[in-house]
Amino acid sequence: MRADGESGSANLGVAVLSAAAIGGAAGSALAAHRGRRAAAVGALAGAAALASSETVARARQRPGEIPALWQRIATSAALVAPLGWAAGKLTGAGPRAVGTTIGSLAGLLGLRPQKVLLGPAFGAAVGTLLAARARPVPPAAVAALTMAAYRTASPVLFRDAQVSLLAERVPAERLPFVVPRQARSRRVGTGYVEELADELGGRYATDVADIGIVASLDGLAGPNFDPAGVDPLVREFYEHTTRFALDITPRWRLWVRPGYLLYRTALARPLGQANVPMNQRETQRGIRSRIDTITLPDADTVAVRGWIRSFADTDEPIYVGIYTTYRHGDRGYVSVGFPLPQASFTATLLPRARPGGGLTLTSSSDLEHPGHYLAYRDETDGSLTAAAIHGFAEDLDVYVQDGELRAEHAFSLFGIPFLVLDYRITRKPADSTRRHQG
Repeated sequence: MRADGESGSANLGVAVLSAAAIGGAAGSALAAHRGRRAAAVGALAGAAALASSETVARARQRPGEIPALWQRIATSAALVAPLGWAAGKLTGAGPRAVGTTIGSLAGLLGLRPQKVLLGPAFGAAVGTLLAARARPVPPAAVAALTMAAYRTASPVLFRDAQVSLLAERVPAERLPFVVPRQARSRRVGTGYVEELADELGGRYATDVADIGIVASLDGLAGPNFDPAGVDPLVREFYEHTTRFALDITPRWRLWVRPGYLLYRTALARPLGQANVPMNQRETQRGIRSRIDTITLPDADTVAVRGWIRSFADTDEPIYVGIYTTYRHGDRGYVSVGFPLPQASFTATLLPRARPGGGLTLTSSSDLEHPGHYLAYRDETDGSLTAAAIHGFAEDLDVYVQDGELRAEHAFSLFGIPFLVLDYRITRKPADSTRRHQG
C-alpha cells in the first residue's frame, strides 16, 4: 500500500509541476505586451494559479475519472496563449486571424467531423467580437479566450463523450483487449520489434518467411464466425501473410484531408507510426510488407508478431502493428496494438462471416471488448491505465473476387466515413519465396 501511495504522490507531483510550467508560459505570454517585468510577474502568477487548480482538481478526482472539465479547459487555454503571442509577434496577426487559427486547431483536436467544421467558424466569431472592442486585445489573450470559449461550448453542443477513462492502474490481465506494447523512444519506426525483443529478452527474427498475422483462424471461432466457412485463400492470407504482396489505394474524404496533412506532418512522420499514404501516387513508390517475430525464452511458439509496412524506396514506416488473438467467453478476437512513445493504441476487432467465404473484422459491436483504446503501462509494476476512444470505428473486409484476393479497410468518425483503403493482394512469385527462405 505504501508503494502505491508513494507512486500516487509522485504522479501528483509531476502533474502539478507540469501545470506550473504550462501556467508560467501562459502568464508570461499574456503579460508580455506590458514589458519584461510584467511578463516575469505574469509567469509567476500563471504558474501558481494553474498549479493550484491542478492540485484541487486532482484532490477532487475520483478513481476511474479523468481530471475535471474546468481544469482541462484552463490547461488547454494556457497551452495556446504562447501560440497566440508568437503569432502576433512574428506575423502581426490580429484577433480575427488568431481566433480563426486557434478555433481551427481546437476543432482538429476534437477529431469529430462536426467539431472540425465548427472550429474555424467559432474561432472567427470570437476573434471578430474581440476585434470590435475599443481597447485592443493582445493575441495571447485572444488565443486563450478562443480556446476556453470553444472548450466550454463544445460539451453543450456535443454531449456524448469522445474519450472515457476505462481503468486506472489495474493488472494487465484485467484488460485482455488492450495490447500494452509501447515505445521507449520518441520514434517507433521499422526497428521497433527488434527493440522490443531486447526489452523482453526474447529471440528476434526479422522478415520471417511463410508466417501469418495470426497463428490460426480456428482460434477466432464464435457465434458469428465459423472458420470452416472461410474461403481457403482468405484463410491462407491470414495464416501465411508473407506469401502475399499488397498494393494499396487510399480514398480520403475531402473534408479530412487538411487535418490529416497537419497530423501527418506534425505527428505521424516524426513518430514513425500510422503514416498512411495520402494518394495513389505515393503508393506507386512501392509498399514493403514484412512480419518480425519474438519468441520468449524457454518457449517454442511465437509470442509477438509485428506486421510492418513501409515505403519500399526509403523504408519510411506506414504501419507498425502488433497482432494478437485471444478468447473471451465463447468468442475469439483480434487485437492490433500500435506502439506509441510511452503509450499504445489498440484496435480490438470482432470476427464475422462475410458472404462468399470472406471474413470481416469490425470494431462496431454491442459487445464489451471491440473498440479502440489508448493505454499507458507503468513499467515499475506493469499496471495499465486505459481510456476508451468513442466514435472511431473500422471494418476490415477480406474476400475473394473473380479468383483474386481483395480487401477493403474502412474508417469512420461518429458514423461519418473518412477513409477507405483498397487492397489488391497478390501471391508473391514462387522463386522469390524460395530465395527468401534460403
